[in-house]
Amino acid sequence: MMRLIPALLLLLTLTACAPMLRQQASLPPVGFVGPHFEADRVVSFDGARLGLQTWAAAEEPWAVVVAVHGMNDYANAFHIAGRRWAEAGVTTYAYDQRGFGRSPLRGVWAGEALLAEDLRTVVALARARHPNAVLAVVGESMGGSVAATAFASENPPAADRLVLLSPGVWGFKTQPLPYRTALFLAANLTASKVYTPPRFVTDRIYPTDNIEELRAMGRDRLMIWGARSDTLYGLVKLMSRAASQVGEDEVPTLYLYGARDDIIPKKAAFAAAKRLQPADRTAYYAAGHHLLTRDRQGPVVMADVLAFLRDPEAPLPSAAPPIPGAPKHVPASSSDSRRSAGL
Repeated sequence: MMRLIPALLLLLTLTACAPMLRQQASLPPVGFVGPHFEADRVVSFDGARLGLQTWAAAEEPWAVVVAVHGMNDYANAFHIAGRRWAEAGVTTYAYDQRGFGRSPLRGVWAGEALLAEDLRTVVALARARHPNAVLAVVGESMGGSVAATAFASENPPAADRLVLLSPGVWGFKTQPLPYRTALFLAANLTASKVYTPPRFVTDRIYPTDNIEELRAMGRDRLMIWGARSDTLYGLVKLMSRAASQVGEDEVPTLYLYGARDDIIPKKAAFAAAKRLQPADRTAYYAAGHHLLTRDRQGPVVMADVLAFLRDPEAPLPSAAPPIPGAPKHVPASSSDSRRSAGL
């Protein structure tokens, strides 16, 4: 492996430079009436039309989920959870983040600020439509990174709960130096080049043990199988920020992680979970992979999320142990809790 690094670096330096691309907020179209939901789109703050999938409860929901998908995925990532939660009286709005699915400039990185502003916009729309419901943001993988950083900002989304499903927290600090060096050079010298993982890597990585779901994802034309090097660099920057900001929010937070996760290393996940506040909750699933709600044990995870939405202090139905290294849970009513102190 180490012998390959110098060869890769030489190859990159001999390749023509390509400037890194990042999406910019667009000017709203003439006659723009503001953000709003459509049947299969959500029109964001600048008029960008993002893909949307909705799983609605039969009656007015007691809770609403704004669901944020992971890297190269799209809103359909929540098709199993959305239906299950709808049966329990919860409406889910899942949208395609910029650069993914049916949203603008597919494959081009949108940047942290745009991704966070889209999240704030969708949350505000969901809140306006369902003012009396418990409103939660559920972020999976990269979607968890976006959610964690947005909630840690000075302008957090107006939600009541935050659920992080195997959040992307594998930042620069926890990646090997050769990986970081190669990625930096690739992003700055071959930004437009699309990289796909080699077969010997994909054959050893299973994001879920649900083989039917993996096959369906492989047939889905809205999935992306590869990424520009500047997009990968942007992703790792986002994960770095998320890793350092997990726990810096003011809402009850549930952090879920699987012991069989092949995407986010345990070292990175444990370090991020360690930053949570005592009032927060975690669960560590012995049979869990990366795509927790799509795993064969997905119903267990989905039930835990529902229980947390109803009562952040109630025991989780799975009775899964906490993530190793996470703070020992202290009820929010305790004076030791930073949130209960109003800080």
